[in-house]
Amino acid sequence: MVHRVAVLDDDLCHSDKCGLECIRDCPVNINGEDCIHLGEEKLAVISETLCIGCGICVKVCPFDAITILNLGEELTKDKVHQYGINSFRLYRLPTPRRGQVVGLVGRNGVGKSTALQILSGQLIPNLGDYEHEPSWDKFLDYLSGRELKEHFKRVSTGEVRVSLKPQAVYKLPEIWRKDVRSLLEKVDETGESKKVIAELGLTEALPKNVPDLSGGELQRVAVAVAALKNADIYLFDEPSSFNDVYQRMAVSRLIREIAAKGKFVVLVEHDITFLDYASDYVQIIYGEPGAYGVVSSLYPSRTGINSLLEGMLPQENIRFRDRAVTFQAPTAVESQQSTEVVASYTDIKKTYPGFSLDANGGELTRGIVLGIIGANALGKTTFLRILAGEEKPDSGSVNVGAKIAYKPQYLRSDFPGTVQEFFTEKVGKGYDDPNLQASLAAPLRMEKLLARNVSELSGGELQKVAIVATFAQEADIYALDEPSAFVDVEDRFVIAKAIGRLVKAVGKSAMVIDHDIQLLDLVSDRMLVFTGRPGKVGSATAPLGKEDGMNIFLKEVGLTYRRDINSGRPRVNKPDGKLDREQKEKGQYYYVTRGVPREAAEE
Repeated sequence: MVHRVAVLDDDLCHSDKCGLECIRDCPVNINGEDCIHLGEEKLAVISETLCIGCGICVKVCPFDAITILNLGEELTKDKVHQYGINSFRLYRLPTPRRGQVVGLVGRNGVGKSTALQILSGQLIPNLGDYEHEPSWDKFLDYLSGRELKEHFKRVSTGEVRVSLKPQAVYKLPEIWRKDVRSLLEKVDETGESKKVIAELGLTEALPKNVPDLSGGELQRVAVAVAALKNADIYLFDEPSSFNDVYQRMAVSRLIREIAAKGKFVVLVEHDITFLDYASDYVQIIYGEPGAYGVVSSLYPSRTGINSLLEGMLPQENIRFRDRAVTFQAPTAVESQQSTEVVASYTDIKKTYPGFSLDANGGELTRGIVLGIIGANALGKTTFLRILAGEEKPDSGSVNVGAKIAYKPQYLRSDFPGTVQEFFTEKVGKGYDDPNLQASLAAPLRMEKLLARNVSELSGGELQKVAIVATFAQEADIYALDEPSAFVDVEDRFVIAKAIGRLVKAVGKSAMVIDHDIQLLDLVSDRMLVFTGRPGKVGSATAPLGKEDGMNIFLKEVGLTYRRDINSGRPRVNKPDGKLDREQKEKGQYYYVTRGVPREAAEE
């Protein structure tokens, strides 16, 4: 039996600007019943009971505001929460484990933050009955015989202390405007503030006022605030954002230390390298963004992430993506690259008060994606701006015989109009290019954003618009600064694959700065590595082969990577584990082939 789900995006429904096509053309309405009507707030209201799933309303809505889906009837008994009529609903919940880190991964808008709110007791689940006040008693009856009942029984009586690191760290300066030191002293219930400060590299941030912190500092301060509370369960919502690889590893080590004390820890994360390193188990949340989300069974981290890449959940026999994400070792691509140089530069030097950048000379050839990696505050963005002509070097020269389309690191949302108007004004007909639509715009669901005002977009939505706008420009080189920021794991896969297709299919080139090693592994043909002292001195290598570049970078970080024997994805070895020691002895920090011996021994 089919369970019908009808969802209306309130932000996109504009009944005053359309001909009410959904009401007019609905076959059920034509036959005299009231399947779709206009509600009190002048928004369409759809009866899921009367809906026959024909999809006509979806097609005729001029603002793409309606989603009609068919779900298996077995899910109906597992509906945990629904926000209202024709609104988002969540099925099933994550399962925390004492002394373990449970990772949650999935698209934005499928209920990860809702799940955390329920686990923390901030939101009482209504089991789909949005017309009545929810109660813990009713929810506890629903959980009878389930592993989660004891947790929520203690949550309902206030016995469970919860520490939540929220996703929206930008709100922290609104709560605390004084210095970081006073904040951490105030929240410290564990007596470990000095240890946490050192682990997260926050010593230099202590005298700064919270509103003056960089994005990475703000994120790590928020992690520290959560870690310093004496709680039973710790919930970390996207703690890697803004942080470089060094800082992400530091955060993951701290999270694992908390779990090792016998605490429950749940981690929501889009960087699957970080997720793999920090988590013992993984649960995937799949579904339709803004419509519904389903929490999968609990998988060991390796199995769960490989299932995510495959797009298939073996225990549930569910396929949630049409095709698998595959990783290939850097083998023949370098011998096949074009010899046509589209950009070259001599040794470059750029100095600011308190900071200097030195970059070795190099060149970019047609058809190549150059991945750029290194810690924060080493001059990566400055280097990209110099090549793009937005900054001038103090010494050295740049010869770019091609047009560059540049997506900056920090995006502005002050365009006075809709996304459609933004594309029309900024890139014209380039947005309608069939290759761009098929490779990037359609998979990123741009049609859902076209009627939205740019000023109202979330960080992830704004990032996707900026990436599409960059590739819609007529250019020879596409320069992207941190395209993964705020973007969910599924869309990172889309962007990585699209960069390769759009660049190579038409003989273009690209430069990509990012901290997501999985994304760089997917997109890069060659690597440029930044080293030095953050905020003081930055040094850039010439472009290198991917294996050489990754080896230099990972040696700096002190990590070794092997390739997963099934998926081919790079995985972090356990520090000082057998594979870690063996690869360091051989100087193979980045393993380029699958089937490294004793894969199972590292689990």
